[in-house]
Amino acid sequence: MSVESNYQVAKELYAQYGIDTDAVLEKLSEIPVSVHCWQIDDLTGFEDFNAKLSGGLAATGNAGGKPKSVPEYFENLTKALKLIPGKKKVAAHAIYLDNGGVNNIDRNAIEPKHFTHWVEYAKEMGIGLDFNPTYFNHAKAEDGFTLSSYDEGIRQFWVEHGKRCRKIGEYFGKEMGQVCYTNHWIPDGYKDITVDKMGPREVLIRSLDEIFAEKIDPAYNVDSVESKLFGLGSEAYVTGSHEFYTNYVANRKNCIICLDAGHYHPTEVISAKLSSYLVFGQEIMLHVSRPMRWDSDHVTILDDETMAIMEEIARYDAFDKVHIGLDFFDASIDRIAATAIGGRTAKKAILKALLQPTAELQKAEHEGNLTKRLALLEEVKGLPFGLVWAKYCEMCGCEQDSWIRRYE
Repeated sequence: MSVESNYQVAKELYAQYGIDTDAVLEKLSEIPVSVHCWQIDDLTGFEDFNAKLSGGLAATGNAGGKPKSVPEYFENLTKALKLIPGKKKVAAHAIYLDNGGVNNIDRNAIEPKHFTHWVEYAKEMGIGLDFNPTYFNHAKAEDGFTLSSYDEGIRQFWVEHGKRCRKIGEYFGKEMGQVCYTNHWIPDGYKDITVDKMGPREVLIRSLDEIFAEKIDPAYNVDSVESKLFGLGSEAYVTGSHEFYTNYVANRKNCIICLDAGHYHPTEVISAKLSSYLVFGQEIMLHVSRPMRWDSDHVTILDDETMAIMEEIARYDAFDKVHIGLDFFDASIDRIAATAIGGRTAKKAILKALLQPTAELQKAEHEGNLTKRLALLEEVKGLPFGLVWAKYCEMCGCEQDSWIRRYE
């Protein structure tokens, strides 16, 4: 049977539950997923192709195919993006700059002109852009502190980096005609018992206030701050914790929160947190990852938590408030395939969430009919979601599964 005939069967089956698959596909086509640039090369960047990760970061594995030049990097990224159907953005990091052959451009001196190659690439690919300052892999981050450092020279260096990254985000937003989300994550913390936990946080507040002091039109750039429970070398204390950033965002209102699926206790999930931000009208940036053991950043798959995240967004129709980005790196498998698998999975999870009879489920719950709620949730799991996915891939001119044969 053809993709179309299979889709018509699925369409009729979903219609029995009041689900309009045509409307769902139209909705899905408007929801972007921000694909992180760093899976392609293990977060090495363009400053130094032999750079080693620091700040509690690690890309494990030694699979072949890691790009050895900027042209090869973009060739591989293009291959991955073409395997992900629908609307997309790419989240670039500050270390992926074009230094024009000048090797001494430091992080506190980067400008929009060093990232014109990303704008040109994004326009050619018909995608949007997000951005990330790189507060790690640098001599001024080796003691484990950046924006919360007591060393004023180091602190000011990173404050300037943050300010310049916001201007690059603004540049991306203006050039692409859509909001760039500039996400700030720092590795700051202590490896062992910490006596003064408040002091570094007071410094971090001052640094963030300075970085965000200049008003930038939110039509071009919106900043987010990303928390973490711990990292290698900061097992005892992390300055930018979840509680810290939640309070900073609520009190300052100059940025939004970023929730990373791998940055919490093993049994703590971000799907349970979303409604507590949305009920107050807050925007949220997501980093969708798969923490097999803590923040291990495995490639996103269609697991329970990924589905729960997308279901929460879909049930409140909050795709305008929650911005979906990916964040994982696995060097044990082909990096192009890893990027594609994670991106396709995110799209599949959104589609599957949209294919639920949300209004009927909520009605049953509000009426106290919990039997119907559970029965209906379980019955729709058996509907042929894969046939709708195949139709979506065809609509987008994207391969459904034939691409897998290239890895046989």
